[in-house]
Amino acid sequence: MTSSKTTQTMKPATAAKKLGVYLEATPADFRENPVSREQLNAMQTDPPQWLRELRRDGPHPRPVVAARLGVSIAGLARGGVTEALTTEQIEALRQEEPEWLAKERATQAEVRKEAVRIKEKRAAKDAAEGK
Repeated sequence: MTSSKTTQTMKPATAAKKLGVYLEATPADFRENPVSREQLNAMQTDPPQWLRELRRDGPHPRPVVAARLGVSIAGLARGGVTEALTTEQIEALRQEEPEWLAKERATQAEVRKEAVRIKEKRAAKDAAEGK
């Protein structure tokens, strides 16, 4: 008995998320066809020109925008940013640094500090218990 290996595919939205790009900005043939695992791996190793341009110039999906601004996705929403932004728009926001952005960056810094504190507390507890 021989078993034939089926090609694993994913929806274009899943592939775009894994590639870190905004789906609506991708070429039509990417949006309209399933993407195989092999195709995804090839795009990650040797990105086509359109992918390099999207990663460089955008528009970028919210997780990428949030990371580049140093805020959470919820912080973007609280700041009224609901659309994908280009690299140029992200840079303009950084330069302008509106009040909401400064506040969200401070909030994000506190969240990170708290996460480190909790991690250190758990590590100390585990060390005390001999784990």
